[in-house]
Amino acid sequence: MRRITAVAALLAFCAGAAVAQDTTRAPEGVRVVLKYEPGSRPGLVLVPGPGLDTVRAILKRDLDFSDRFETIVVPDAGTPLPGGKAGAELAGPAGINVELYRKFGAAYAVDLVPSALGARVRLWDLAGGRLVNQVDAAFGAPTDAGTRLQAHKVSDEIVRWVTGTAGVAATRLAFVAGGRIYVVDSDGYGLRAVTPDGQTSLSPAWSPDGTRLAFTRLGDGRGPVLVLTLATGATSTVPGTQAGLNITPAWSPDGRLLAYANSSEQGTNIQVANVADNCCVQRLTTGRFADNLSPTFSPDGRRLAFVSTRAGPPQVYGMGVDGAGQELFVPFDYGATGSSNAPEWSPDGASIAFHREVAGSPQIFVMDVASRRVRQLSSSGRNEDPTWAPDGRHLAFVSDRTGRRQLWIIDVDTGRVRQLVAPGATRLPAWSRRLGDPGARPNP
Repeated sequence: MRRITAVAALLAFCAGAAVAQDTTRAPEGVRVVLKYEPGSRPGLVLVPGPGLDTVRAILKRDLDFSDRFETIVVPDAGTPLPGGKAGAELAGPAGINVELYRKFGAAYAVDLVPSALGARVRLWDLAGGRLVNQVDAAFGAPTDAGTRLQAHKVSDEIVRWVTGTAGVAATRLAFVAGGRIYVVDSDGYGLRAVTPDGQTSLSPAWSPDGTRLAFTRLGDGRGPVLVLTLATGATSTVPGTQAGLNITPAWSPDGRLLAYANSSEQGTNIQVANVADNCCVQRLTTGRFADNLSPTFSPDGRRLAFVSTRAGPPQVYGMGVDGAGQELFVPFDYGATGSSNAPEWSPDGASIAFHREVAGSPQIFVMDVASRRVRQLSSSGRNEDPTWAPDGRHLAFVSDRTGRRQLWIIDVDTGRVRQLVAPGATRLPAWSRRLGDPGARPNP
C-alpha cells in the first residue's frame, strides 16, 4: 500500500515525556522578539491589594498572553513619585490611583475587592474615570485547579469587555509525547497524561464541548479511532475504524460527526462516522492510487479541507461535507515550495492554517479563505502541525528552533511567540475550545 510522508511521520516518535514550565520566561538561548509598534496595545495595571496574590498573578499572566494589553508594573499607590506628590493624594474613583497609573502609561486598571460570592473583579477605564464592567467569582485555595480555571475565565471576560472577543486563557492543549497523549493548560500548568504508558497514541482531537478526545490507538500496523471521556477515562471505538489504520480524526462543529482517514489496500481515504448515534459510516474520497487524510471541518459544518496526493506531492484540497465538489483549495507555487500538510480551519472560518515545505523544512502558513492569499508565519527551524485557539488569533505549533521539538504559541497579528512545554519531544498539538465556567457570574 502506498503511503505518503505525512502518514509515515505520524508513526515516528521520540521518547520522553514533556513537563510544564514557567512560560513567563523565555527558554535559555532564545530571544523572544515583540513586534508591536509603540502605543499599539493599551497599558493595563493590576492594582495591588491584600490577599488573592495567586489570582492577581494568574490574571496578569493571562492578560499578557492575550496579546491585547501591555501589562504594567507600578510602585505602590502610596509611594511618592520622583519630584511629585504621594500617590495617595492622587486617588481616583473607588480608590484607584488614576493619575499615578496614567503616568506609567496605563489605560486600564483591574482591581479585586470583597463581594458576597468571594471577590469582585473590576475593570476601570482610566481615561474616562469609569467602571467598564465587573464580575463576581468564588476563588478557592491557591493550589486548587478550580481556582486557576476560575481566574482564567475572569481573564477571558476582561479581554472580551475591551475587545469584544473573549480571551483564550480558559483552554487546554492536547499533544503527543513519547507515544502518550498529554493535556496542559494554555499557560503551561496542569500537565497530565491521559493515555497509558506502553500504548502508542496519535492525533488527539478535542470534542467541541472540551470533555472528550478522539485519537488513534496504534498497534501491529493497525489502529482504531477511540473517543476518550476525560472525566471518567472511559473509551469507545468510532464506527468504521475497527479494521486497518485510522488516523487524523476531526470533529464536526456540532459534535455529531467524526471524520478520519482510513488506510487499507484500497488506499487512504476520508470517512465520516456518526458518533452521536454510533452508526452510519460514509466514505467521502475514492482513489486507489492516492492518499487522502487530515480532514478539518469549516465552522459552519458544510465543508471539509483535507490533504491529498492525487496530483503528486501532498496539497490541501476542499470538498463539501458529503464529498461533493472536490478541488485544490490552497494554491501553491510550483517549484518554489513543496508539500502541504496538517490543515486546520480557523474558528471564524476566515483562514486555514497548515504547514508547507520551504527549502526542505516545514514552515507555518495561513491562507485567507476569501482571497486565497497565503502568507508565511515562521522561518526559523522546522515548524509544523498548527492548531488554532478559539479566538482565531493565536496558533500553537511544533518547532525545533531550540534543538528539540517543542510546543510554541504565536500571535498571528503581531508575530509574538512563546514556548509552552519543555523538555521532551512534542507532536500533533490540538487546542480546545473554551472550557466551562465553574461559577463566575456577571455583576452589572
